Amino acid sequence: MEEKKGFENKKPPQKPKMPGGAPDNKNRIWIYIVLFGVFLVFSFIDFGGSSKEITRERFENDLLVNKNVEKVIIVNKERVDVFIKPDLLESEKFNDIKNSGPLGFSSNKGPHYHFTIGDVETFERQFKEAQEGFSPEEQIMTQYKTEHNYMGEILSWVLPIALLFGLWYFIFKRMSGGGAGGNQIFNIGKSKAQVFDKEKRVKVNFNDVAGLEEAKVEIMEIVDFLKNPGKYTKLGGKIPKGALLVGPPGTGKTLLAKAVAGEADVPFFSLSGSDFVEMFVGVGASRVRDLFKQAKSKSPCIIFIDEIDAIGRARGRNPNFNSNDERENTLNQLLTEMDGFDTNSGVILLAATNRADILDKALMRAGRFDRQIHLELPDIIEREAIFRVHTKPLKMSKEVLIEFLAKQTPGFSGADIANVCNEAALIAARKNKKSIEKQDFLDAVDRIIGGLERKSKIISADEKKTIAFHEAGHATVSWLLEHANPLLKVTIIPRGRALGAAWYLPEERSITTKEQLLDEMCSALGGRASEEIVFGKVSTGALNDLEKVTKQAIAMVSFFGMSEKVGTLSYYDSTGQNEYGFTKPYSEKTAELIDGEIKSIVEDQYKKAKKVLSDNMEGLTKLAETLLVKEVIFSDDLERIFGKRPWSKESDEEQKKPETESNEEVENDE
Repeated sequence: MEEKKGFENKKPPQKPKMPGGAPDNKNRIWIYIVLFGVFLVFSFIDFGGSSKEITRERFENDLLVNKNVEKVIIVNKERVDVFIKPDLLESEKFNDIKNSGPLGFSSNKGPHYHFTIGDVETFERQFKEAQEGFSPEEQIMTQYKTEHNYMGEILSWVLPIALLFGLWYFIFKRMSGGGAGGNQIFNIGKSKAQVFDKEKRVKVNFNDVAGLEEAKVEIMEIVDFLKNPGKYTKLGGKIPKGALLVGPPGTGKTLLAKAVAGEADVPFFSLSGSDFVEMFVGVGASRVRDLFKQAKSKSPCIIFIDEIDAIGRARGRNPNFNSNDERENTLNQLLTEMDGFDTNSGVILLAATNRADILDKALMRAGRFDRQIHLELPDIIEREAIFRVHTKPLKMSKEVLIEFLAKQTPGFSGADIANVCNEAALIAARKNKKSIEKQDFLDAVDRIIGGLERKSKIISADEKKTIAFHEAGHATVSWLLEHANPLLKVTIIPRGRALGAAWYLPEERSITTKEQLLDEMCSALGGRASEEIVFGKVSTGALNDLEKVTKQAIAMVSFFGMSEKVGTLSYYDSTGQNEYGFTKPYSEKTAELIDGEIKSIVEDQYKKAKKVLSDNMEGLTKLAETLLVKEVIFSDDLERIFGKRPWSKESDEEQKKPETESNEEVENDE
């Protein structure tokens, strides 16, 4: 078992371009943009000529009076183009229009000058008045001309439409996830699954998965069937159509599926349950159809859906109360594809979830998911195997024993163990060590469980004394009670949000008795009881303790049937049907009885904790004073003050050394 990892998302190898081949899409787009820009430039350039703008006063008082004008053309009733007599163009007077054509060339054809007018009739009247002294041969008649800017008119229609289309395309492309292939707006109903085949293989195999021996046996049988189908079919057997991997986070569900992809010589489709969910109606069902269509074309093959609870939630239990739930439509299509009227021979479905209790019953039935493979937190032997996998690339000191590390991490998942190894390496590098030592691993465990030390946090002397007696109360009660977890380390150095912390080494057991639960509750209340006995008042530091104890008491009365007054009844709903219900499965009278029993259990254990501390007041005081001096104490200090625990086993001697601080639970006392 290792940390939960996703499939490698590597880009497929690019095909080499052939000499003289067509450019790719990006280059093609740039070519289109350049060509369009050149087209616009040439459209707005007049290669026939260019005119110089002048004022109307110069036209009337200079050009017209001196009889230099050959003709005048009024263009579109707003601009006047002036043409100079050809024989006068070479004179120095008109040097300003030489080389005024496009690209610096001379423009003799004209027009040579232009100016704008406001009203045509006014210009005509003033133009005639300016020529009153001219002979009829010298007078100039105005001409009219209408020019059309076809390119401007076309662009005025085309550009807004193009901008709207581009905006629409951009918005819907982003809404559909972007990217290429199935993520394009026109391919939004296509499957997003990654395909791993002979060209794109996964390098992880079952040798890289430590622990999970029982789970690997079941999953390897499916792989073996795909490799040797005749071995099973000749006896009439059929391979399971689906297998569901169930377990807490970090236990290696995705890693196990990744190993299947590496071991099987068949195409492997990998995707997440959330890949089916989209804001558009019908997209999820369409992607399910497309996924199985691809799988049938490549059968035999395996489909892996990670976090299937995203679409597999039981129908009718959606708290949104939507009349048409897209998630339910996707689930209906998945149920049909898995075991509907049409058969899917050669397509095996693997799925993973840590919330199997909320999945739909139709999805869990035989014929769809024939097998449920449970992956639990690793035991000490499996943790040792996981440590061996994750410590391979580490440069460790010879004093570090893998067996020792496995004992210090009860309740850790494979992902937690991987994190411990990485943190240990970082801590050793921070201290400029040449190899990772045992203390680095212990510091990494403390760092992950309790958080980073905050030695700079300012705590007053009175607060520090209160914290010391609080933590000493936990240590004293847990040491003197038979069924309480043995305490290995206590500190009053702030870590994370906690002002003090206590490390325990709980017994790895499958069931817990009532006596064990009560002693654990009494130990948790030891800190609050110590404050009340020593200082005569209580603080807010026991918030985490009270929360944990209250939940344990509720579970004892309502779930485990450990109350004589309530009886052997359990109101625990394993199906989750009443998760969003508004009614309780018991009457108001029973609710009052349950509340009374919960309060009675907690009060009894609180009184028991106070009695234990009162009977051992001298040891409690010594332990608190030691904490104030050392800030950190170990099991040796408790053994020196209270003596050896009569319930200890000889096999625990090695675990009681100061170096073996560890825990499953941390008392976060704020």
